[in-house]
Amino acid sequence: MSTSNVIPGSAAVDALYDEAEHWHVNTGNARIHAKRLRGRWRTIKWASAAVWLIFFLGPYLRWDGRQAVLFDIPNRQYHLFGVTVLPQDFWMLSLLLLFFAILLAVATALAGRVWCGFFCFQTVWTDIFTWIEERLEGPPPQRRKLDAAPLTRDKLRIKATKHGIWLAIGFFTGFSFVSWFTPAPSLWLEFFSGQANGAVYITVALFTVGTYLLAGFLREQVCFWLCPYARIQGVMLDKTTLVPTYDERRGEPRGRVQKGEGAQQRTFGDCVDCKQCVAVCPTGIDIRGGQQEGCITCALCIDACDEVMDKVGRPRGLVRYASLDELEGKPARPLLKRPRVWVYSAILLLALSGILYGLSSLDAIDLKVLHERAPLFVTLGDGSVQNRYTLKVLNKMPEPLTVRISVTGPPGLTLVGADAPVNVHEGGVTATGVFVKVPKKNLTQEQAPIRFRVEAVRPNGQAIASERTSVFVGPPR
Repeated sequence: MSTSNVIPGSAAVDALYDEAEHWHVNTGNARIHAKRLRGRWRTIKWASAAVWLIFFLGPYLRWDGRQAVLFDIPNRQYHLFGVTVLPQDFWMLSLLLLFFAILLAVATALAGRVWCGFFCFQTVWTDIFTWIEERLEGPPPQRRKLDAAPLTRDKLRIKATKHGIWLAIGFFTGFSFVSWFTPAPSLWLEFFSGQANGAVYITVALFTVGTYLLAGFLREQVCFWLCPYARIQGVMLDKTTLVPTYDERRGEPRGRVQKGEGAQQRTFGDCVDCKQCVAVCPTGIDIRGGQQEGCITCALCIDACDEVMDKVGRPRGLVRYASLDELEGKPARPLLKRPRVWVYSAILLLALSGILYGLSSLDAIDLKVLHERAPLFVTLGDGSVQNRYTLKVLNKMPEPLTVRISVTGPPGLTLVGADAPVNVHEGGVTATGVFVKVPKKNLTQEQAPIRFRVEAVRPNGQAIASERTSVFVGPPR
């Protein structure tokens, strides 16, 4: 037999055709049991999903003797490693949200819904839930058979085990979420001894049930009907966006592999119509129908198609990451020549610069000075002029501080009422009143700048200070 008449891997292709009848495009009337295959994109998908380990392990990271990241809402303090952010610094949160929103837009413009396919919590949790389902119930045909089978002791045992594991994952999801807002190590004891806040129990319960329902039952329906991102993604894509794409010119007309048919006799394109791309799709779409709302660009169809191409001895890449320009034979526009990349990058850089500036300029203590307005000044019997000020000292440290106050300004200035240091409690504002006297003869203008300074030493020996400029008001000149 001539080698041109040999169909590489024909037995394996026959096996694919035998199971092809089980794979159907999602029409919303049946649960999707996607087939799992190994491949490069599956490996990348697992690696990207591992980022979510930070969500579970992050609350237990310690920094400088306390939880490294803690959003302490009751005390209105937000600890990020060595930095404490208070509500008045929340302008940085706006920049942070802007940064991630634009980052999502950039990623979508360049590579479609890469967030959905590789990082979205709904996608990742659903992937883990279905992986557990497959370990317990078997591959998709076996799962469908089990679903249709009458309830037996074995079926009850398998189903109970699966749902128990799903609920446990939902519980750890909720518990980990709460741990970002409550000191994590003590939360375990408080939670199981019944001493935790009622909001903690409610939040954990909502997350447990929500995760169980969304990842265990609704699955791809969330992507189709609940996620707003799927609705707006179309405006972020253009002809240069790289997305998993079926090469129609190469694949059509599609047709099954015929035994004994050589490459010279073949009248069909490279697509062998095995439906493996449909089989592995977690949302049950057919990528050969073009870009669709249900495509989350997980690229698992690329793995499936490449595997089939290897079996039939045809080049890989029938389904691949490609832009519309590439498929139409147009030259690919370089990344740096795309205007939206420059606009998005400029906004990202602006937001990131603002965040870094804010974090670098945060003081351990903050000082505000309020000048007394009624009266603006008082002329004393010794001929000096006196102003009254209220100083508000904000302590951002986790421990109380003893603060000393000083002031500089016109010659002969005297500070009254600040001989003793001021005790400032942690995470709060302490107000104190002081007087400043200046000999009238030393005042050369009606208003003169003065500068207050507060300074303290932390228990670890670190010296911290804050300054604020105000004005000293005298009689009209």
